[in-house]
Amino acid sequence: MALFFQTSQQGFQTLLWKCRLFWPVSRYQQLFAVSFSIPNREKVNYFSFMTSSNTALPVGSKRTDVFPTKKRSEINSEEKHGWDEETKEISEGKHHFSSSVGAPKKRVMSQVLSRHKFTNVQPPEKPLGAEEWNRLRESFPSPEIFEEVMFNSMVRCNSPIDVAKSLLTHVAKSNGDIAYNLLVKYLVLCVQQRQTSEICDVYDIMKIRFKILESGAYNLLIRGLSNSDQWRMALTLLEEVKKIMTPSRTNYESCIKAASRHQEMNLAFELYHEMLAKDLIPTLDVLQAFFDFSRGMKGAELQKELFGILLYLRENQIYPHKTFMRSIKLWFESIPGGNWTGHLTNIKDSGQCPVCNHQLEDSDLTEEEYNNLRERIIRDVIHGTDTFRKTSPQEFEAFQTFVENRLPFDIVIDGLNVSHIKPRKMQCENLFDAVNCLAKENARLLVLGRKHMLINSSNWKREIMKEMQNKADFFFAENISEDDAFLLYATLRSGRHCKFVTRDFLRDHKACLSNSLTRHLFRKWQRGHQIVFSPSVEGKHIKFLPAFRYDCVVQTTGDTWHIPYKDTFEEKYSYQVPRKWLCIQQK
Repeated sequence: MALFFQTSQQGFQTLLWKCRLFWPVSRYQQLFAVSFSIPNREKVNYFSFMTSSNTALPVGSKRTDVFPTKKRSEINSEEKHGWDEETKEISEGKHHFSSSVGAPKKRVMSQVLSRHKFTNVQPPEKPLGAEEWNRLRESFPSPEIFEEVMFNSMVRCNSPIDVAKSLLTHVAKSNGDIAYNLLVKYLVLCVQQRQTSEICDVYDIMKIRFKILESGAYNLLIRGLSNSDQWRMALTLLEEVKKIMTPSRTNYESCIKAASRHQEMNLAFELYHEMLAKDLIPTLDVLQAFFDFSRGMKGAELQKELFGILLYLRENQIYPHKTFMRSIKLWFESIPGGNWTGHLTNIKDSGQCPVCNHQLEDSDLTEEEYNNLRERIIRDVIHGTDTFRKTSPQEFEAFQTFVENRLPFDIVIDGLNVSHIKPRKMQCENLFDAVNCLAKENARLLVLGRKHMLINSSNWKREIMKEMQNKADFFFAENISEDDAFLLYATLRSGRHCKFVTRDFLRDHKACLSNSLTRHLFRKWQRGHQIVFSPSVEGKHIKFLPAFRYDCVVQTTGDTWHIPYKDTFEEKYSYQVPRKWLCIQQK
């Protein structure tokens, strides 16, 4: 609903009097009259800002508990990607506000759709006067959203600030005020162009008119100020945000990078640990920044903190991309008196590093660890989750009997998952190729299928299915059944040697495990037992890479570090582990 803040003449004078306590006369005149070129005689005695978020509250508003706590977020983006997405959302009106606040839903949707019709609108190249803006508005197909569409195009085209300011001046003269969403869009442009003085001006105007701001505005202000010589103002804003909501990951990371850029590493790490304590997951971008800005710096405490980040990567099975890996290498080699050297390498199948000859950790679990993990998975994952919402107890009991009568298996295959490896081939052909490939060494195979595979169709040929069943055991579950629980049960019951094939990362099942040690064992077991699909050079045949004998995570002996890395940044978790390593040793 629209939020209006209207004051009496006396209230307005009181507000201006309070402003004089904070700024000299010239400053307060600039904010309330000169900033958008509004002549004194046209100044109005009210401010009406509109927002659909209900989180930008006018001064004097007593509304509370409107800020839900942010939820845990995954490592899913680098800074530039995040900024592009944020500005895109704001320019499309998705973020936190709308010019059609208070309008019926159908009208709001209509205006949102209308905005998308004008994504190719080109803004003027130079500032316009009132008459010119009026002519453009009158000739525009949807005048009611003209200003919003124009600001969207200015953000997209990165228009000069003076052009945007001329439109704000026109809006202020015509309407007596500027809608909140337009002010924030102007702020996006200022942040985009690092116009620090303009960012400060917008913030000064906002904090006079509003007791608190919404998260979108805070994100922009903190980001903009943290990239300027006024970066300490971003820290002040962060403290302000803490009083009313949980700061976002972006808020923290902007401040962390600002502190790091100015070599205030103690402050940067203080914010980093505070961020982790709030269950906010750092991006690879900010983790890399710690290594970039610490290059060449002395200090045992700093070194301990950076080693802690590497152990954080280990604990969470995070693989840095090549750019991040280079930052780590350069930091090690820059440590004064450290005598560290780094080399890129490929670890031998035996698990030995060809650079330093160190043997990497074994991927196998001990007998005790394996038995503990098996019991926990059967208890917490198979019997403790919603397994029976997607299969019946009777079906799972039948599956258990089926497995127990045929144990042990060497490889368990998620048939439906594997059948989609090559989308241009028939599903049964994909599965047939996989079975033929994996059965070469007389391995005992169990394929988990669905009952629809038994029905002759364009994707499932009966003769091919019969031929496959001569090479592997098949269990056909109901079409609606969830087969991950079947996969885990059969693999774990077959013993420590048994491997499994699926392209799933099995993250949901890790989350169901009750403690961090068990989750760690699950990931280690998965890394050593999940057979990875790899397309052949010709692309005609299916090829599988064997599971590693060594554990593919960051590891150290004190005077050596081995760090697996990927060539490119990946937004999402992948079931594939990297094959390339950075070896760092101290001489």
